[in-house]
Amino acid sequence: MKYNKLIVVTFIMLFIEGCSTSNKGEYLLRQVEQAPLSWQNNRKIHSDLINIPKPNGAMIAAVYGFRDQTGQFKAPAISSISTALPQGAASILTTTLQDSGWFAPVEREGLQHLLTERKILRGAYTDEQNERMPKLLGANIIFEGNILGYDTNVKTGGNGAKYFGVGASEKYRVDQLTLTLRAVDIFSGKIITTVTVTKSVYSMELTAGVFRFIKFKRLLEIESGITRNDPVQTVLRDSIETAVLRMIVKGIQNRNWTVKNEVDLEHPIVKYYGQVL
Repeated sequence: MKYNKLIVVTFIMLFIEGCSTSNKGEYLLRQVEQAPLSWQNNRKIHSDLINIPKPNGAMIAAVYGFRDQTGQFKAPAISSISTALPQGAASILTTTLQDSGWFAPVEREGLQHLLTERKILRGAYTDEQNERMPKLLGANIIFEGNILGYDTNVKTGGNGAKYFGVGASEKYRVDQLTLTLRAVDIFSGKIITTVTVTKSVYSMELTAGVFRFIKFKRLLEIESGITRNDPVQTVLRDSIETAVLRMIVKGIQNRNWTVKNEVDLEHPIVKYYGQVL
């Protein structure tokens, strides 16, 4: 009975210490990057994207690809290799452009499939119906993106303490994702604007345990832990959304395009993303 009480007390101590450590760990992760402007720690990016002031009219945009130029691979459990980063960046960019309300994306990645279907329809239609078939839209702007780097272990650290065999520890690791996005005028080939975004990927591990003798030849050992990793796909999406927001605002500042209402130039979202890093 005495041992059972000791075990219960130990678990209570671990729970209290674990909660305290978790709160400190969350605070620590959010304080890793200290800067006047922290694109990495902005958790309201998508909200800013859909609430940014609207333009006079949506511009027709085309996305031909978003290349991964990191050259990095990861080794999974099976005997093969896969890329370290998600390969759906072009799809994320297309969705982001549409969600912003500033651009109307047209299909380019699956253009061959679209042309094939139109060819099938033309073969089934009469000459009069073919003449009435709408023409495909041409884009005004081409968006090109590249993932420049994915650096691991940019920052590592942690804290820990033990007292009479009872203790807890925390560790964190910061990786870094960097991408660039540019908009090109299809009439002149001029690069309208270019932005680069760097975002951090956080990983955290919290552990607590007991290792002590409770009686001669009676050793008590208890361990508990939790880890948390930011999904790389989510970080990639946030980075692309941030790049589009900054590109929209940068284009407004350079008078490449304008907002629908002049008063929106003082909108908090426009002012925030218009600040110079």
